[in-house]
Amino acid sequence: MQGIDRLRLLACQIAVPPMTDAPERDAHLDRSVALVSAALARAPADLVVLPELSSIAYSAAAFAHLDALAEPLEGPSLRRWAALARAHGVHVVFGFARRAGAATFISSAVVAPDGSCLGVYDKLHLCQYGAGVEKSHFTRGDHIVTFRVNGITCAPIICYDIRIPELSRSLALRHGVDLIVHCGAYFRDESFATWHDFITTRALENQVYLLSLNRAGADYGRSAFCAPWMDESRPMLLMDDHGEDLRYFDVTRAEIDRARATYSFRVDRLADYDALPGG
Repeated sequence: MQGIDRLRLLACQIAVPPMTDAPERDAHLDRSVALVSAALARAPADLVVLPELSSIAYSAAAFAHLDALAEPLEGPSLRRWAALARAHGVHVVFGFARRAGAATFISSAVVAPDGSCLGVYDKLHLCQYGAGVEKSHFTRGDHIVTFRVNGITCAPIICYDIRIPELSRSLALRHGVDLIVHCGAYFRDESFATWHDFITTRALENQVYLLSLNRAGADYGRSAFCAPWMDESRPMLLMDDHGEDLRYFDVTRAEIDRARATYSFRVDRLADYDALPGG
């Protein structure tokens, strides 16, 4: 793999079929694991990332059947991705509908190379516009998750979270995050056109790497990878407009340090903007 202070990331823009029951979910999981395993057999990675709710369809029809599709943490999704993590010695971030008591969360779990679960992030901001119908079916989360791969501090966030700047800012400044793993289900509704503007801004203002990973499909696609600094010589890297695309990206401490040394956005912040007097 890449060694200390650098990691190789495998971003998996996969398709998710319609489904309303557990056997359909599990068949999709088996196909997804086989697809990723084949890619890792050809070229290894340090971190594998799947989209938001990568275990189930993102649709009102699927959400109406969460009694069948949602899982406890130690469920079919974790068992499959933990087995892949052990087989390939890789970290995995995957999305699933997590059932805990009477609540259901849109979650991203982080699996270590030994198959253990390092943490579960539950989506903090639920989307209720355009194709998003989440508040009717899910409970919002109440915590963040960070983890380290080869000395790089990573944190998952989910879809609509990117549009709330305080979350990414806190991850970067208070928690030392170097790579934000933004797992989404970005449907081509009225908000799709501004999605890349938000991720570019979050990467540049916080001087972090940012993977924004969508699912594949006619109404999805166009995932993106942002570096801590981007311009005409270092543009945003885009994945397929619609189709399945498993793509490798590199994250290095040297590029993070270079961006922060060259552009002093973070050190030029004032200590408290709320304390400034009004004009």
